[in-house]
Amino acid sequence: MTLRERKRCRIVLILVALALFILLVGPFLIPVPSLKDTVPPEQLADPDSQFADVNGLQVHYKIAGQGEPALVLLHGFGASVFSWREVMEPLAESGTVIAFDRPAFGLTARPLPGNWTGENPYSPEAQADQTATLLEELGINRAVVVGNSAGGTIAILTALRHPEQVQALVLVDAAVYTEAHTPGWIRPLLRTPQMRRLGPLLVRSISTQGEDIIHIAWHDPSKVTSEILTGYKRPLQAENWDRALWELTLASHPLRLEDRLEEIQVPALVITGGDDRIVPTEQSVRLAGELPNAELMVIAECGHLPHEECPEPFLQAVTDFLTRLP
Repeated sequence: MTLRERKRCRIVLILVALALFILLVGPFLIPVPSLKDTVPPEQLADPDSQFADVNGLQVHYKIAGQGEPALVLLHGFGASVFSWREVMEPLAESGTVIAFDRPAFGLTARPLPGNWTGENPYSPEAQADQTATLLEELGINRAVVVGNSAGGTIAILTALRHPEQVQALVLVDAAVYTEAHTPGWIRPLLRTPQMRRLGPLLVRSISTQGEDIIHIAWHDPSKVTSEILTGYKRPLQAENWDRALWELTLASHPLRLEDRLEEIQVPALVITGGDDRIVPTEQSVRLAGELPNAELMVIAECGHLPHEECPEPFLQAVTDFLTRLP
């Protein structure tokens, strides 16, 4: 090897070493400032808020009405029980209605690694089990499970894991064919100490980009008031919301529910906005066609959140569906 070649190899080795140093050590040098003005979730509770220990997780929920049928409402990504504000009380005229905050959202506790035993509470399977356990805690044997967007995938998973507790399904723009999950090849990288440090910093962008997503979710963004934006942002005052959202990201994985739809024999109502730009309307049409016992309701001039943007036709569709249940 010539002197020039040796120098070239030495330069390459130095560059490789430098690149490895940046990859391995660099993330620890990036400052991750602590969140300011966050408080324990309980301090943000409303007068009608309630909390229950569900499989070791402190779950925030609200309940209205009484008797049968019972309905449990599962919100979508980035939302909370606030998402059901327009329809919860009207639905309570038909029976018992429970809405709760899924892990990493709302005012439900946000445990961090090392603070839970057993199954990861942020996993989809754990969320389905939490839904079933909460019903048991409230003395409810069977319920109509209502799920919006990502909450729709948990609703279906609940029906698959706990069929004896699910009377029917109402799937509102359910993210079955476009479910959000972390690709398998990247999950080991995201679990490295480097990414566990930077991950919470990355997800903090939802505090600024969330407004854009909400506007996209509505057919008519002019209906999104400052009060609605405030309601969505309020849980971002809860301590560790960023770290919990990162744990939810790490716990996500493909469910492939589309391969198991034929197992669901309970009645189902599929509701979609005619202008859903997050879960395309045609996917809800497909879902209604592939579920063995489903009805379809398309609400014209409505987006991804019919229960918020178009509550009257949403309520009419759900109440009519409830009257036809066996």
